[in-house]
Amino acid sequence: MSFIDEYTKFIFLEDEPEQADIIFLPGSGEGALAVRAAKLWKAGYAPLILPSGKYAKWTGTFPDDSSWETEWAYFHHILREEGVPEGCIWREDQATFTYENALRSREVTDAAGLLVKKALLCCQAYHARRASLYYQVCFPEAEILVCPVVTKGVSRDNWHRTEQGIDLVLTEMKHCGTQFGQILREAAGI
Repeated sequence: MSFIDEYTKFIFLEDEPEQADIIFLPGSGEGALAVRAAKLWKAGYAPLILPSGKYAKWTGTFPDDSSWETEWAYFHHILREEGVPEGCIWREDQATFTYENALRSREVTDAAGLLVKKALLCCQAYHARRASLYYQVCFPEAEILVCPVVTKGVSRDNWHRTEQGIDLVLTEMKHCGTQFGQILREAAGI
């Protein structure tokens, strides 16, 4: 197996959806994630969807060309347009990066008294490993099934053929090391 295959296998996770307690939707400006979550909800895979997100930490705002104040508001709008009832959409609109999406989502489920045993995670395909790891850290008792969406044209089959794909995947690899290093140090008290 080539190093490209190893990178692909590590980054691009995908599970078959199964009956779950909730669908997690980490913050993003990619509306296709909310569309995928709505389709999974309509198919009966989970009774609840929890979009999470304020805006990206490094920009401090939702995209300039948007009328949405938060990622949550953007996703909420799409979910409602796709036919998901208000009562099935939970709210987390303070997170500014993926680990916070998972942490704040845990706060929401705990406050509601929901014990998550199995969850579906709708994330960008090239972001699947890191998003999955963060949600698994915050929901260690749960099985997290990844239901990714190809965005920016970057897929498991083509990421290594474009500059954007290479940059996105290698940045994900880097973040898996540096950001998880911080989590591990905090857990070890060092």
